[in-house]
This record gives sequence, structure tokens and C-alpha cells, in this order.
Amino acid sequence: MARRCDKAFKEQAIQMVIELHQPVAEVARDFGVPDTTLHQWLKNAREHPWEPHVGSGHLREADQAARELQRRIRDLEEENAILKKRCASSPTTTGSKICVHS
Repeated sequence: MARRCDKAFKEQAIQMVIELHQPVAEVARDFGVPDTTLHQWLKNAREHPWEPHVGSGHLREADQAARELQRRIRDLEEENAILKKRCASSPTTTGSKICVHS
């Protein structure tokens, strides 16, 4: 099972690498985490300094908004496909491809 590390733990490890200039491998060994994990924490801290450590299963605000927009697009595409099928199966009196249901 993966070990869960709290925000303060991650920040302390990052601080040792960035501010104290200690090698990543050494800090990772001292903290008992894989060096690839510490590299990921450092990458997140550089890319998102205002919100570097989101919890497991959570998303940054921008990522959550993008996910919601993708879900909305998918729902609208499904709704559109249903309406197209319904329109195609409806009899038209004028032969026009436009149909209006009331």
C-alpha cells in the first residue's frame, strides 16, 4: 500500500533540496521516499507554486473546471445524437430535413 505523506512533510523535503541544496537522492533516502516521488514533488512545486500539493483524489481548480467542461461536452454530444436519431425517424410532410417537435 502506498504511504501517504502530509503537506508539511512534502514541504520540508522540498525545502531541504531547494534551499539547503541537498541532493535529491540523499533527502529521499532520509525521508524514506523514492527519489522519483521527491522529483515529482519538486516538479509540482515549480509548476504550481500556489498549490503544489493537492491531496490524493483531488484536482487543482483549473483541472477540475476542465474535467467538468469535458463532461458537459460529452453530455451535449450524446443529447445531440439522440435528437438527430429522433429527427431522422420522424415523418416529414414537406420533405425538408428540418423537423420541429412540439
